[in-house]
Amino acid sequence: MVNDPEQIQEVERLVEAIAAFRDIEDDEACALAVSRALEEWPSYQTKLRQVRQQRVNALKEQGRTWKEIGQLLGGISAARAQQIGKGQSGAQRRRADREAQGPVAG
Repeated sequence: MVNDPEQIQEVERLVEAIAAFRDIEDDEACALAVSRALEEWPSYQTKLRQVRQQRVNALKEQGRTWKEIGQLLGGISAARAQQIGKGQSGAQRRRADREAQGPVAG
């Protein structure tokens, strides 16, 4: 469920881990640690999106509507929930929108 303490705890632990960088006293060590985390972050974003996509599709297979799933995901639209189920990112949607509009006259 959405209010499951374990789910909330996972988010809190992630936020705390990110905040822990501020607690590194040595400026050089902190800067290096943050730089390394930022280098790795794109792969973690991809992994998080994949987990979300799998779970959204599992909810759909359980009979939930796209509207219900959108509400569970924080009140996003049914169309956006469906896009998440298809694995479409914001960048992919914007690119598709630009391509659909055709070339800009210049």
